[in-house]
Amino acid sequence: MNEEKDRQQGAFNTAAEAVSWITGLMPVVGIRPGLGRMNLLMEKLGHPHRRLKFIHVAGTNGKGSVCAYLTSVLIAAGYDVGTFTSPYITSYANRFQYNGKDIADEDLLRLANRLKPLADEMEETEWGPLTMFEITTALAILYYGTVVFPDYVVWETGLGGRLDVTNIVHPIISVITNIGHDHMDLLGPTLTDIAREKAGIIKNGVPVVSSATQPEAIEAIRDKAASIQSTLYLLGEQFRFEPLSVAEDEQTLSFTGPFRALPKLTVTMNGAHQLTNAATAVMALEVLRQYYALIVDDDVLERGLREATWPGRLEMVSREPRILLDGAHNPEGAEALAAALADVYSYDRLNMMIAMMPNKNHELTLRHILPMVNSLIVTEPDFHKKMSAADLAQIAERLGGPREIVVEPDWRKALELLRQKAEEGSDRTLSVVTGTLYLIADARSWLLHRTKSEKGW
Repeated sequence: MNEEKDRQQGAFNTAAEAVSWITGLMPVVGIRPGLGRMNLLMEKLGHPHRRLKFIHVAGTNGKGSVCAYLTSVLIAAGYDVGTFTSPYITSYANRFQYNGKDIADEDLLRLANRLKPLADEMEETEWGPLTMFEITTALAILYYGTVVFPDYVVWETGLGGRLDVTNIVHPIISVITNIGHDHMDLLGPTLTDIAREKAGIIKNGVPVVSSATQPEAIEAIRDKAASIQSTLYLLGEQFRFEPLSVAEDEQTLSFTGPFRALPKLTVTMNGAHQLTNAATAVMALEVLRQYYALIVDDDVLERGLREATWPGRLEMVSREPRILLDGAHNPEGAEALAAALADVYSYDRLNMMIAMMPNKNHELTLRHILPMVNSLIVTEPDFHKKMSAADLAQIAERLGGPREIVVEPDWRKALELLRQKAEEGSDRTLSVVTGTLYLIADARSWLLHRTKSEKGW
């Protein structure tokens, strides 16, 4: 009866129609920071977010990996877990996971049909149209708060923190990963500005865990926490870790926190930065164990960390030939990729394919990785906003990039060129696809499934 009524009102008949409406808002409405529209929407929906326990995760890099560690451990411990992340790698439904599985089409369709009339109603007011991310966040809240009711929701910010739509929630703990040079056009020109925006997710009396390292970022986070009586657990002060061993697909670390020490933990995600991310997740879990009666046995913690994965981040999607994907879309990400290429992977020749968005720090990003590259293919993501491959190649040439730089705007043709170079090389040739996650999403889907990914932010 309700579905028939939705059809009569001109709502959606399929999940694909609903997704097309939501993702189509991005190029039309764009990004509109602020919580006013979201507060009004939640009021109309009966504030479903107030019945959920959120773990709110912000930061420049590492958010997704920390969310993956938290989700994996909590599921291993027997809890029902919702995980909301952005952007997605394969399909729009990836953003709304429950116990590691994407939202079902019928749930997505029903919830979108519930939101569409409210969105139309608001568009006719002084508030104007809702953005893609506002609709997406509202859909997540409806899914977790009215359909599946998880014990915990691992809740990743979209952009920034203070004015980010996800900041509508009041979490039980906040997590801030590293602070880097990204989205400076929206968050501010300095690390202090960016850190203040990220610190906006800290709430009165709610503990916060952070792995920020720069003095100015730490000061901004510390000031915010102190001003609202939020206990801060900072990497290098209240908790620390030591690397024990590093190998491809397996790293070990020891963890020391204010409540106890854990002599050996293992992760299978690659790169030294994943040890930082794992330690940050462990500290958050330790706070929840200490103050919120979270039950996670040591063997469960170890298994959850070991089993955590995050697609598109130092992910070897092909072994013969070796093709590695890594969404290093800003200077800090490129620095982590360069460190992993130096410390984790063995190769005689490195081929790289890259595309970037126009609002990034291209020069500083490229400086970290160009010295290691033998052959560079510059392309463009299949997205309404993108940087010209020719312009990015010019920057690479100006920085003294490799002798061989190929410009191929069509990402599929570029990927085929990369495959050819990989197959022509020896078994010690390594090929890397990096840059914007929009490229990573399409390249991953094509290499693994011979399909394009869906699009949206």
